Amino acid sequence: MSQSINYANPAPLGLMGFGMTTVLLNIHNAGFFPISAMILAMGLCYGGIAQVIAGILEFKKGNTFGLTAFTSYGFFWISLVALLLFPQLGLDEGPTQATPHAFMAWYLVMWGIFTAFMFIGTLRGNRVLQFIFGSLTVLFFLLAIRDFTGNELIGHIAGYEGIICGLSAIYLAMAEVINEQYGRTILPIGER
Repeated sequence: MSQSINYANPAPLGLMGFGMTTVLLNIHNAGFFPISAMILAMGLCYGGIAQVIAGILEFKKGNTFGLTAFTSYGFFWISLVALLLFPQLGLDEGPTQATPHAFMAWYLVMWGIFTAFMFIGTLRGNRVLQFIFGSLTVLFFLLAIRDFTGNELIGHIAGYEGIICGLSAIYLAMAEVINEQYGRTILPIGER
């Protein structure tokens, strides 16, 4: 006789790791503060490690989308922190004068393409999840354009757009927690 195990929902953990880290990094992108150890630590620990853990827990629940999204974006944050720290540690010379940010732009393009495909997967999900992935796709491409062109204004626009994207992930995380706690919809998410 097989027993059904009722696992907790790991998505709020992953969404909060993504959302809070995205808001903090994009406060920097919008031009309010320089990048700091606080953003790097948040990216490594909460944006990175917590999302990887959430993704592994989604695997346990049989959720391929959650597994792919959370582990991928968790490793995005870990790799981004590595990219920012390696030059300071002497492990890489960093961008050259001839191509100041082109390599980083291509990194962001690849993440934008991945996110665009993941957005297609959200079309069967709730509206807030669709907004998160749609706005994240736009964010990656705006940041890539900033790095290809060196246009600071585009970077600041991307920063504001990224703050909205991160806040939407925080909203979905808290909606899932609060709605589950109350057993009814307190914070609407546009269920399909």
